[in-house]
Amino acid sequence: MAGEDSREAQRCEESSPLLQVNESKICSKGDDNTKTTKAAEEHGWTADGLPVSHGSVIGEPIGRNQWSSGLFSCLGRNDEFCSSDLEVCLLGSVAPCVLYGSNAERLGSAPGTFSNHCLTYLGLYFVGNSLFGWNCLAPWFSYSSRSAIRRRFNLEGSFEAMNRSCGCCGSCIEDEMQREHMETTCDFVTHVLCHTCALCQEGREIRRKVLHPGFNAQSTVVVLPPSEQTMGRK
Repeated sequence: MAGEDSREAQRCEESSPLLQVNESKICSKGDDNTKTTKAAEEHGWTADGLPVSHGSVIGEPIGRNQWSSGLFSCLGRNDEFCSSDLEVCLLGSVAPCVLYGSNAERLGSAPGTFSNHCLTYLGLYFVGNSLFGWNCLAPWFSYSSRSAIRRRFNLEGSFEAMNRSCGCCGSCIEDEMQREHMETTCDFVTHVLCHTCALCQEGREIRRKVLHPGFNAQSTVVVLPPSEQTMGRK
């Protein structure tokens, strides 16, 4: 009986070659996984196959994007957004409160976002000019929008750009939390020293990437032409 069982098992193995193929595939996958794990341990790679930077566990999976226009590119670029860039330049020079409210409205798109930010900015603007002779209070309120835009679109901050150009600031940063604190501080300094230019740069960036909430709220009606009708003869 034992001999007959062994013969039947051999016949089943010979008659089903798919089993052998599946086993070979499973073994090859296991070998590939072990090789990948060893390479990750040796070279310090993350689970996504990206090298770990600065000894971090998470690493730097995505590089920072560049701003669509420079800080001092007041007139923007000669492209399809040229008219919008001119509008941003005029608003930043004549009515910065309107520009800041419009930027906040595109970011938040909540009811009352424009009026809340615009009126608050306008009050700080008048208080700063009345007491100190220049717009020194509004940047304390508006610099957070620059940080929000930078985080939302994964843009390169001033601190990272300075570190990339000279390479003298990266040694004092230990983790991403400290880097973010430094970037927020640079956003505040940018708004204090170059407030109008910072607002205009943010306005150009938002208008290139975010539609106005009013366009999303408009309902579109699609009218289809009637299909061809044929007259049947009786």
